[in-house]
Amino acid sequence: MSLSRRRTVAALAALPLVPPGAGPRTRTVWIAGDSTAARKTPDEAPETGWGMALPFFLTPHLAVANHAVNGRSSKSFVDEGRLGTVLAGLRPGDLLLVQFGHNDQKAGDPARYTEPWTTYREHLLRYVAGARARGARPVLLTPVERRRFGAGGAAVPTHGEYPAAMRALAAEEDVALVDVQAASLAEWRRLGPEASKAYFTWLAPGESPNHPDGKQDNTHFRPRGAIEVARLVAAGLRERAVLAARDVRRLDEPVPAAWITY
Repeated sequence: MSLSRRRTVAALAALPLVPPGAGPRTRTVWIAGDSTAARKTPDEAPETGWGMALPFFLTPHLAVANHAVNGRSSKSFVDEGRLGTVLAGLRPGDLLLVQFGHNDQKAGDPARYTEPWTTYREHLLRYVAGARARGARPVLLTPVERRRFGAGGAAVPTHGEYPAAMRALAAEEDVALVDVQAASLAEWRRLGPEASKAYFTWLAPGESPNHPDGKQDNTHFRPRGAIEVARLVAAGLRERAVLAARDVRRLDEPVPAAWITY
């Protein structure tokens, strides 16, 4: 895909997604995050961000504007002007979901690295303050867990102090928090080392034309995994009373992977 086409696709993907026939929207759910949530292009398939599946669990009066971008941290998302773009679009009553942590950990990259108890919290506060100043509600999401299993076959955490730092910030600033890290880690533990591969982009040679030699990726999801993480997010928003019962749907129903489009 050409660079110009990629930019066009990215711009279109960032527009609020409203299901056909939904009528006028009342609120928009904005997503600021990294590749685990981002919308993917056809040449990236079957890699799928959970933000692509979130609309399946929200009722039609909620639109989704997915501004998550591959490779971004809480810092680089701000420095590149992406937070400014999101804040310019926020309206009173909207939600801003903020999920960072994967790339904040990259200590060798000064453009992205943040220290969990200082600069990570400082950057997250910019999202919180910006949303509140515009009458929108910020929601912090701890970073979804990677697929990593210890010698005994149990899923193990990979995000160090970042989830704890976000939890502490949410408590101190009275910000709603969905603990996606804890929920996803519990799900990977339930599935175990083999079954969890079906949620991530573990591909056999020849399985995908975009990855003819196969792929073993323990960070990014295929459609099934993205759908289940989006379900965790929607359920967490409901449990935290960020969304009401009338705002969510299908939390206990199967969602076909075929619904995902690129």
